Amino acid sequence: MKNVLVPIVLSAAVFAAPLSAEEQSKTDQGLSLLDQGAKLLFEGLLQEMEPALNDLKGLATELEPRFQALMSEMGPAFVELLDKVDDFRNYEAPVILENGDILIRRRPDAPDYIAPEPIDL
Repeated sequence: MKNVLVPIVLSAAVFAAPLSAEEQSKTDQGLSLLDQGAKLLFEGLLQEMEPALNDLKGLATELEPRFQALMSEMGPAFVELLDKVDDFRNYEAPVILENGDILIRRRPDAPDYIAPEPIDL
């Protein structure tokens, strides 16, 4: 039985080599068509999105001075808050009280708070 399998396997390998090159050409051609299709798809999406992107660019230009003012006014306070908070996952969502105060409670299952040591400048 082994003697019969050896010639069959060898002949299959010899005949499969030309088919492999032919199949490789078809695969390359298929990938090339797939690449062209993907390129056309993305170009179409870009054309569809262009008006929305232009509107977004205009909105960003309009809001830029406001964001800069916000960062100059609130930036130091935000940095101070980040220095006091160890990990935001240890806190519940903020609650706005009737008088307008904002309360941020620490979660009951959070580890004990360890205050950071002050940095002398």
